[in-house]
Amino acid sequence: MKLCCYKSLKGVKMNVDFLDWSSLVPLGMSILLGGLIGLEREIHRKPAGLRTNILICLAAALFTHLALSLSEESLDTASRILQGVITGVGFIGAGAVIRGTHEIHGITTAATIWLVTGIGIACGFALYEAAVIVTLVALAVLWGLSPLDRRIRQNVAEENGSEKQK
Repeated sequence: MKLCCYKSLKGVKMNVDFLDWSSLVPLGMSILLGGLIGLEREIHRKPAGLRTNILICLAAALFTHLALSLSEESLDTASRILQGVITGVGFIGAGAVIRGTHEIHGITTAATIWLVTGIGIACGFALYEAAVIVTLVALAVLWGLSPLDRRIRQNVAEENGSEKQK
């Protein structure tokens, strides 16, 4: 049973069958991998958490899958769709950045949003090994470097405090 089958869109045939396992695997992988990064963000109480990262990763995989379905003969259409997705996610990331009086917050959240989009695109292209490796590296950076980041910030704060006392 096809949810959507061959349709003509300005002479371009589109073959989208979301009830076929080969169509569901990229979406499922994007949910899993986006969820892993989202879980890390949720545990650390960051603004873009579990649901946000899953939705961004899933949307990127979906747009990639649709772009490939629309342009089986030409990657030009797929390229333009992906350019729009990447640009749009840049705006979402920009909205995650908050500028205070002396500090900027949310840069890591913005970078994570962009990275999760890339993971979703990789899933949409069925590049699962790359998507899994990038997810593991991202988790190592986000989780593994947190103690080092805290230590550096603490040392900087202590140095700034001792300089103010002079």
